Amino acid sequence: MGYLYLAIAVVSKVVATTALKASDGFTQPVPSLIVVIGYSVAFYFLALVLKSMPIGLAYAIWASAGIALIALIGAVIYREIPDWPALLGMALIVAGVVLITGFSRTPGA
Repeated sequence: MGYLYLAIAVVSKVVATTALKASDGFTQPVPSLIVVIGYSVAFYFLALVLKSMPIGLAYAIWASAGIALIALIGAVIYREIPDWPALLGMALIVAGVVLITGFSRTPGA
């Protein structure tokens, strides 16, 4: 269940962050409400994940998946196309998480 909860936390965070951009500094009520609900759901499920997964591993996956998805959404919806250094940096973050989850001997990884 840990990875399912983590997926829900990531998707909730991505929805909330996307709505944060649309909230225009919390001046738009509907996107602002989505931000509050989205982050609440994200942190609730992240808290559930931490019952069965080390905090470093859970947060690394949560953050890196969020970075990649938000960059993709930013490019598609808001036409905020990342340049090569940004893409390389994001790829290195994701590669780091793959190394941690695939090869680390840290307990729980």
